[in-house]
Amino acid sequence: MSDKICRILHVAPFNIADVPMSFVRAERELGFESRLLTLGRNSRGYEEDICLDLPFLDFAVTRWAKKLFSNPQRLQITNRKPQHKEIPPVWSPHSFFEDVLVRSREFLWTPKIRATLEEIDFWNFDLYQFDGGLEFYRDGRIVQELKKRGKKIVVCYTGSDLRTRGIIKPVDDAADVRVTVEYDHLKLHPSIHHVFFPFDARKFRAQPVRERRDGGLVIGHAPTNRAAKGSDIIIEVGNRLVSEIGGRLLLIEGMSHQDALKAKAGCDIFIDQIGDLGYGINSLESLAMGIPTCTCLAEGFAQQYPDHPFVEVTAENLFERLREVCLNFELRRRFAEQSREWVEKQHDAIKSVKMIHHAL
Repeated sequence: MSDKICRILHVAPFNIADVPMSFVRAERELGFESRLLTLGRNSRGYEEDICLDLPFLDFAVTRWAKKLFSNPQRLQITNRKPQHKEIPPVWSPHSFFEDVLVRSREFLWTPKIRATLEEIDFWNFDLYQFDGGLEFYRDGRIVQELKKRGKKIVVCYTGSDLRTRGIIKPVDDAADVRVTVEYDHLKLHPSIHHVFFPFDARKFRAQPVRERRDGGLVIGHAPTNRAAKGSDIIIEVGNRLVSEIGGRLLLIEGMSHQDALKAKAGCDIFIDQIGDLGYGINSLESLAMGIPTCTCLAEGFAQQYPDHPFVEVTAENLFERLREVCLNFELRRRFAEQSREWVEKQHDAIKSVKMIHHAL
């Protein structure tokens, strides 16, 4: 990356899973002036920097309108790979009414957007990273102006943005570099690079593996979205297992991020998700705590990273794999020993930032 890059601005719809802010914190550690501008606040209480607090982002009327006028496939968050005829999938209004609603919402946003851009000296950053592949407008007018001014542009995809919504073409087309923190996205975009989720394991304390000879193991699962995690199967299997060998299945949901972390720290085994899409931030938190972690992995991930510390599971083998780990203390201990070291090695936020900047 050019030595002229000093000021970096991240733009994101929300601080999703703290990924955008993790990039910012790492860039600040590296000596950059880095800021995060979000359209709205994350409901789980993650750190904010500059937040526009725009209306009509995610509330009851917006969700109702999406159900009426948007493509229903975009609203289906599942644990399976989406099937797209077009690679990469491209967002466009599903109906005349959706187009009108999007344009009307942006029209109402414009005064606040303009005031904030002026307040933060928006046009005088050196590098702009659009986390989530969105800017303020679906026609990409802001990013197109940045391109005309010769600014460096990174587009970073973080999950369902690419799987279900698709790229916003004028934003994606303007990118000097496209990256994703989701391994399955490599099959959804021909011009994208994978980097690991930025994650700071230093915030977590690894705990000793408890033998729990009395059958009192705590198996945790934290479904932010049950359909996306395959939670129905996980809950059914977990309940069946604890009824056989004892212990407890702890569901961690409907609470703040800090409360969820406290609950997770009391688990002996953690199940993230099953399906086609691989692990998420939930897994990294449990791994950093030294908790053996069960999850699916995206196709090809285990072959590229054979040193991974996950207990790899599917819907078909979850009961047997989980039972094996519960009953074998030495196996749990070995998985736990690998966990934190691997997270520190692969998911170091500074390493991820350097990979992105090196590609510019």
